[in-house]
Amino acid sequence: MRPRAWCGVLAAVALSATACGGGGGEAKKSDDAAAGARSGFPVSVTDCMGAKTTFESAPKRIVTSNAASLELLMWLGAGDKVAGTGFPPGKGAMPGQYADRAAKVPVLGRTVIPKEKLLGSGADLYVDAFSSMKNMGKMGDAPTAKEFETAGIKHVFLKSTACAAMSKTPRTDLSGVEADIEELGKVTGTSARAAELVQEMRKKTGAVQDALKDVPEDKRPSYFFFDYDAGTKQPMAVCNRQVANAVIGMAGGRNVFDGCDGDFKPVGWENVVDKNPDWIQLGVRNRGSEEANAKAFDEAAEFLKNFPATKDLTAVKEGRFLRIGSERTTIGGVRSADTVREIAHTLHPDRVK
Repeated sequence: MRPRAWCGVLAAVALSATACGGGGGEAKKSDDAAAGARSGFPVSVTDCMGAKTTFESAPKRIVTSNAASLELLMWLGAGDKVAGTGFPPGKGAMPGQYADRAAKVPVLGRTVIPKEKLLGSGADLYVDAFSSMKNMGKMGDAPTAKEFETAGIKHVFLKSTACAAMSKTPRTDLSGVEADIEELGKVTGTSARAAELVQEMRKKTGAVQDALKDVPEDKRPSYFFFDYDAGTKQPMAVCNRQVANAVIGMAGGRNVFDGCDGDFKPVGWENVVDKNPDWIQLGVRNRGSEEANAKAFDEAAEFLKNFPATKDLTAVKEGRFLRIGSERTTIGGVRSADTVREIAHTLHPDRVK
């Protein structure tokens, strides 16, 4: 996006003020350009449709759409620049080392940040994990590109999540998540840290892949991600463009709905019964405390045990449930690699310790 028009006026005034000092303004400009080059700037990134945004320097005041994008900035060491967030992390949702700092981040919206509050936040960067705020239950209107520009806010996406539905091929690994981390590292001037995080993720997933390399595809257990919070009247399938499809596959499972293109798709309970999954993940979103989360997982399990369509499924009768939060599975991040390992340990305990 282009900088605000009046920024050019201010720059001209600044140069005029220094010009009488014998060309110091031009020298400073040259020095600034050299410093920017040394720090990796300028940096250009694209959105889901390929539109380009260029950063001449690292942002100073960042707003995040949700806890996942907030957490990623914490991992990168840019958490001190976060000035507000939507969908704030509940108790226990954030890694322990970042919990206290994350709890102090101003909450601009318990869910989607209201448009006026986002535009008036004073941010110079908005990190968005959603393709559009209108997709989040129509709880708010997304600012237009022009409105972001007028407010001086550059808008970037975590594309592994926000652009999932637009992907042309199934997600079978975490390369998209890793690319998000590397890209946000470039934008915030933390590329070295981003490289370390990606290397550690690959080390973890690589170990799982090595442990499962001789397990034939048809010997891998089938797996259903039960999005309990999406509603029980009609189940929501995780399709092959979703990050969760990659997480499940890398963990040695077979997503029972990997044949549907896109990210999510409503299906019928008869479709779930027909798949008769070997394992079911109880996909519950963070409730704000361990006690509340445990209660929600219990409720999801009880529903499946008592619902006529699912009570006789083998996984339900044998209690083959995984209690892993939705966010860790369906929204990409540093801990996606840990989720792969956790699922793999449950599905293949003799191979993945």
